[in-house]
Amino acid sequence: MNEVETHYHVPVLFDESLNGLNVQSSGIYVDLTFGGGGHARGILERLGSKGKLYGFDQDADTEANIPADNRFVFVRSNFRYLLNFMRYHGESQVDGILADLGVSSHHFDDPSRGFSFRFDGTLDMRMNNRAGKTAADILNTCSEEALASVFHLYGELKAARKLAARIVEARAASAIHTTTDLLQIVKPFAGRDNDRKFLAQVFQALRIPVNDEMQALREMLNQALHILKPGGRMAVITYHSLEDRLVKNFFRTGNFDGESRSDFFGNQLTPFRPINNKVIIPSAEEIETNPRARSAKLRIAEKKQYYESEKTIA
Repeated sequence: MNEVETHYHVPVLFDESLNGLNVQSSGIYVDLTFGGGGHARGILERLGSKGKLYGFDQDADTEANIPADNRFVFVRSNFRYLLNFMRYHGESQVDGILADLGVSSHHFDDPSRGFSFRFDGTLDMRMNNRAGKTAADILNTCSEEALASVFHLYGELKAARKLAARIVEARAASAIHTTTDLLQIVKPFAGRDNDRKFLAQVFQALRIPVNDEMQALREMLNQALHILKPGGRMAVITYHSLEDRLVKNFFRTGNFDGESRSDFFGNQLTPFRPINNKVIIPSAEEIETNPRARSAKLRIAEKKQYYESEKTIA
């Protein structure tokens, strides 16, 4: 693993996800979360001279990690625009798609990005820090009701309403700009035994709407189904229950509600065949060397050769 990649981000479930993709020498693949390029380099090592890999990332910082390889094409974009960019590059179908949905080590370790409660820094939390509202914008402008919904839906916090009320009270006296400002407000709500878990949930709850993560994930999965060729595989690494539930339902039924449909004979109608019936989690050894892997779950599915209701996305 090269020095740049190790410094930026250590890929989680590296061998498991690449083995699950079953990379073909001359295939066309997409890494939807390029980041430090760890998974991408693994795919490139398995590709032959006629293979191709597209790497998506909306964060300009990742461009420093682009490999000098003519088989690699970098796409500076959110993965919700997967289909548009594949069409732009003349690709109608691909052999495999990989998505590592977690926040990179680089983001957590850079205080200026505001992703971590470990450092004092500006409450930004944007994956694409060239556009959009920041976490500070949400905290200082959203209504108490909207803030309560954010903490309840995206942080699954029991004290969501009380937390929102306290934030509105605090910002009336002084605007909330930094991670330290936020910690001073929310820490009284954290129990002694689950302090870190509570704070992680608070920061997650803000990060998700800042980046519109859940809607972007839905859009990406629908487009991935469309562009993945029959027999092609998709591997997705999730880190919290909200995104994992979406991926699990989509792989199992082809929809986000998890509602199964059957044909006249009772056969389940689904576009995917699961490669791993049981979710893959990191080994104890990996978690020890890479704490970010602690909550990771890997799901792999293969697109069936035919299914009855393939959609055309305009």
